[in-house]
Formats: sequence, structure tokens, C-alpha cells
Amino acid sequence: MQMNDEQPEAEVVQYEVQGPLALVTMHRPEYHNAQNSRMTYALDAAFKRACDDDNVKVIVLRGAGKHFSAGHDIGTPGRDVNQSFERTSLWYDHVNKPGGEFLYAREQEVYLGMCRRWREMPKPTIAMVQGACIAGGLMLAWVCDLIIASDDAYFSDPVVRMGIPGVEYFAHVHELNPRIAKEFLFLGERMGAERAWQMGMVNRVVPRDVLEDVTLDVARRIAQMPRMGLQLTKQAVNNAEDLMGKRATMDMVFGLHHFAHVHNELVSGDKLGGYDARAMAQSQRNPSEA
Repeated sequence: MQMNDEQPEAEVVQYEVQGPLALVTMHRPEYHNAQNSRMTYALDAAFKRACDDDNVKVIVLRGAGKHFSAGHDIGTPGRDVNQSFERTSLWYDHVNKPGGEFLYAREQEVYLGMCRRWREMPKPTIAMVQGACIAGGLMLAWVCDLIIASDDAYFSDPVVRMGIPGVEYFAHVHELNPRIAKEFLFLGERMGAERAWQMGMVNRVVPRDVLEDVTLDVARRIAQMPRMGLQLTKQAVNNAEDLMGKRATMDMVFGLHHFAHVHNELVSGDKLGGYDARAMAQSQRNPSEA
């Protein structure tokens, strides 16, 4: 796997086993765990490691530092959108591809493809969310079976500001009811943990200082259930969601997402509509809490 000099690969995602639990930790705290491709591929490797280990019953995903994840890396020194990596799907390398093919091929692999595979992991997964869970961070939390959030956590998908209809793993209308999903996207503002719980997007909201204790306690209690029963139950619920249109909606919106990228590039010369990490962060300053 190609690497840059930002950080040793082993530190981008940390992996730890505690009894029947695998703890997968995003570890770019200086950039609020913004996801570059190195982190995404390292997450994929960590999840595969947990799935291959018969002693692991439950997987917990968390982020080091103040925030769970500020989303896709669109502005750190470690941004690696133009780099090649050893791919995990049959999609070809995006590097040096013209026009809209560049992002379309890349995001089929690192966003839509990986997130769908992670959602289908045959073991229960729990996202432990503190602070910011923004845009691409939503994708990481939403692929998990449960979300346990601290009382200072907040969620947002502000990419409509870029003219883009939500992040690539478009689960908004399944995580929220359609009218709330429209509000969430139209405004692009922060949704606090308490309202996220009221809307059914979050399982529990707890004080920040007990977030880890509560999450690991829930994980350990799940781990007492039989492995096959957990896997079949997860498969049943995921299949029900897909019968309600989750996968088909995602395919449709992925196409709209990439139409928006190409439109932006034709109109402004920039796939992201002129927004970089600083501008997107500024758009989140002092939002009205829902």
C-alpha cells in the first residue's frame, strides 16, 4: 500500500482486543479524524482482522481526541485523493482518469463500496461518537448497528452548500424520517445528540465522561449472545432495510452526487464548488442547534 510521510500507517487506525471486543480507533486527532484514503484502507484492514478473529464477538468504532470524525479529508497535509492504493474491490484505479471518471471510480471503492461492505460485517458493530460527526463521519457511524453518543456530540451533513445532495453513502431517509432528513440537508446545520436520539438515529446519549464505559458495557452484554444468532438477526434487519429501498436509493443518489461534482467542475472549475476544509468548517460556526 502506498503511504505518505504524515504518520506511520499503524497509527492512523489503532486496533485493540479486549476479551470478546475489538476496538477500532481512528487516530488522526490533530485533524479531528478527517478521513483520507490511508485511514479508510486502514479501517478496512482492521475490520477484516476483527471479522477473521473467532474470539471477537463485537466491534467498537471510535475516534481519538475531541471529535469522532470531521468527515472526508478535503484539506489536511495528508490529503491523498491523487494517490493509488491497493484496492479491495474490482473497481479499477481512479488515478489519471479524465473528467468525472476520476471521482466516480475512486468513490465507488473507498466510500460507497467500503461502507456497504462494513455495514454487512457479520458481527455487531457499535459507533462510539463524541464531538463532531460530520458528512463523511456520518457514513462511518451509520454503517454501525448501534450508535452511542456523548451529550456533546453533534451530527451534520453540510455538503448541500457545495451543491451536492448529501454524502455518498446516502442513508439519510433511513436514519431520519424523510421530512427531518430534508431539514437536516437543506439547512446543513448541526443536530445535537439529544435530538438525534429523539429522531431514532442514536441509541443512547450519555455524559462524555462515561461514554466509553457505557459503550463497552453494552458491547460486552451483546457479546454474551450466540454468534450465529447475532449474525442472523443483523442480516434480517439489514435485508428489511434494503427491501424498504435503502440500497436502491443509495445507488440513485450516488449518481446524482457525481452529476453534482461534474456540474461544479464545469461551472467553477472545482469539483467541490469552491469549498475547502476551512470554508466548510466556517459554515458550521454558531449554527442553530436543532
